[in-house]
Amino acid sequence: MLRPPIVNPGKVLRELMRDGTVVLPGVYDALTAVAAHRAGFQAAYISGAAVTNSQLGVPDIGLVTLSEMAAQAARICQVAPIPVVSDADTGFGETWNVARCVIEMERAGLAGIHLEDQVMPKKCGHLDGKALITVDEMAQKIRAAADSKRSPDFLIVARTDARGVEGLELAISRAQTYVDAGADAVFPEGLSSVEEFARFREEVSVPLLANMTEFGKTPIIPVSTFSSIGYEMVIYPVSAMRIALKAVTSFYATLIQEGTQEHLIPQMTTRQELYRLIEYEKYEALDEEWSERTAQRK
Repeated sequence: MLRPPIVNPGKVLRELMRDGTVVLPGVYDALTAVAAHRAGFQAAYISGAAVTNSQLGVPDIGLVTLSEMAAQAARICQVAPIPVVSDADTGFGETWNVARCVIEMERAGLAGIHLEDQVMPKKCGHLDGKALITVDEMAQKIRAAADSKRSPDFLIVARTDARGVEGLELAISRAQTYVDAGADAVFPEGLSSVEEFARFREEVSVPLLANMTEFGKTPIIPVSTFSSIGYEMVIYPVSAMRIALKAVTSFYATLIQEGTQEHLIPQMTTRQELYRLIEYEKYEALDEEWSERTAQRK
């Protein structure tokens, strides 16, 4: 239902994390956010890759802009009354760009963002050939981000891609420096085993976010395992989009080959199911109520 974003979503997310590991399914538009909320998830995650792929139809190489991401986040936060964390790539530029990024993303209604230590043009965290900015450059970005947030509960999550570039030990060292600079949480990207995730937990004191993406450098690890080693957040950034795209691609192939969608109708969300998901009746009821109240004042 269309509504203002929830009040202090960062605080809500922090409270959820205190109760256990929070699962954040990837959403890439308002409709998938509604579906995640109605399915019962208590939080959600906006993937920069999923937004870039679905909205621009291009690779995740830093082409999406701050304005585009903030606008998408605002639309999502207006219909999903749960805390939402968003990818913010490298902060869309240098230090002052990071400061503006935090202001705009917090204004959109998010619970927090994550910033990564790659150079531009950035790459997917599970691809080879990444390059990093210096530790000091990233620490300065984190300080700017921490100083620019309005609510102390808004989460600044420092993502480090150093595991695949400099190795595990230096990745941990970078994460510790980012925490000292003001990061509220750390996102160690591209880890290759449960043991590596556990090592990060041993060495880093703030909440940790794990990326449980498919087809990458990280094996499939269940939420229960992340919970047992003490991770506060687990994201599934592109899973929903991958499933949706597989279904859409299959439908297009069938339609062009057979000239009809008839035998695929059982696989479709019905009109009634869609209307229930987006709460169509509530919009009609409110419209009628506002009309009646207006008439009564004449």
